[in-house]
Amino acid sequence: MAPRAVLVGLPGSGKSTIGRRLAKALGVGYVDTDTLIEEQTGRTIPEIFATDGEPEFRRIEEAVVRAALAEHEGVVSLGGGAVTSSGVCEALAGHTVIYLEIGAREGIRRTGGTSARPLLAGGNRAEKYRALMSQRTPLYRRVATLRVDTNRRNPGAVVRYITSRLPNTHQSKATT
Repeated sequence: MAPRAVLVGLPGSGKSTIGRRLAKALGVGYVDTDTLIEEQTGRTIPEIFATDGEPEFRRIEEAVVRAALAEHEGVVSLGGGAVTSSGVCEALAGHTVIYLEIGAREGIRRTGGTSARPLLAGGNRAEKYRALMSQRTPLYRRVATLRVDTNRRNPGAVVRYITSRLPNTHQSKATT
């Protein structure tokens, strides 16, 4: 059992929005690993970062991602920093991984001033966003089997583009 698609990308790239819509278009379930982490720990991601630090959050995240990849047949959306874990990158091998690309200006606009993104909180958000982009873009590209530009594209157009490029889009995946 494997997911039909795994979405990766920077904060604001549309992973949650596209993920829900893609799952609906494919007639499959959808899970967001950030939501799973919060459900399993009973804490928000900012709380985990504040009390336990980023290394502990990444450890939890890797376990949740591995479980989702093993147990979920639909669309799985990963947190923006999941690819910073070599264990997550290894676990993604063999999966259909879709990198939702976004430019810095659009990503900064979409993420707004939300406090739900601990690595963008405080100070110069634009500078922090560009730093994340610089660090993570090579990782996203390395794990991706499909890259999709989400700049100035509505979610419906992005979903149509993805479904036109997914293997076996119109038939359910055979189990072995």
